[in-house]
Amino acid sequence: MKHLVVLTGAGMSAESGIKTFRDENGLWKGHDVMEVATPEGFAANPELVLDFYNQRRRQLFEVKPNQAHYDLAALERRFKVSIITQNVDDLHERAGSTNVIHLHGELLKARSTFNAEDIVEWKTDILLGDLCEKGYQLRPHIVWFGEEVPMIEKAMHICETADILMIIGTSMQVYPAAGLMHYVPQNTPTYFIDPKPNIASHKNLTVIADTATVGVKKAIELF
Repeated sequence: MKHLVVLTGAGMSAESGIKTFRDENGLWKGHDVMEVATPEGFAANPELVLDFYNQRRRQLFEVKPNQAHYDLAALERRFKVSIITQNVDDLHERAGSTNVIHLHGELLKARSTFNAEDIVEWKTDILLGDLCEKGYQLRPHIVWFGEEVPMIEKAMHICETADILMIIGTSMQVYPAAGLMHYVPQNTPTYFIDPKPNIASHKNLTVIADTATVGVKKAIELF
């Protein structure tokens, strides 16, 4: 069974109603990224940061996976599928995908500010005073700017075994995630799906200038 590796970004979930922060009306509008997505911002104003992610978490319960999520899940009947996502939502899992790595964390989990490996499931608001078992404040299980990406090495090893690579809804400009496509074996067929692609087709790279729901179907027809 061939190994299909899928790299997904914000554009994967955009059609479900989750805004991308690069859009004009995107996620970060009205918020300084340094205030809500850095350890320094959390130290300076933890209540603001918790509220920001509480709003994002609540929104998750108002949206559903889109057809592209379901199409990827269905591919598990034909391929070994590994999804490596920059998204912090759970839409891949809700659609039925069983092998998902979240590079940048998960909204539906919280972790201790004392021990980054002390992670718990969390589906409600995180409030000041919500503590881990050792008595330290909980924070969103999100990889903030300036923090290490703990799953990146595992993602690299997965990419090294890819027979086919799909890249969906990501500019591939945020590192270290952007470097993952360079870990797939040479000459691996690659499909890049984005409505506004920043690269052109060449050799083993097929660019599909469409949204996720349209582009994933087109890519599947090609392999």
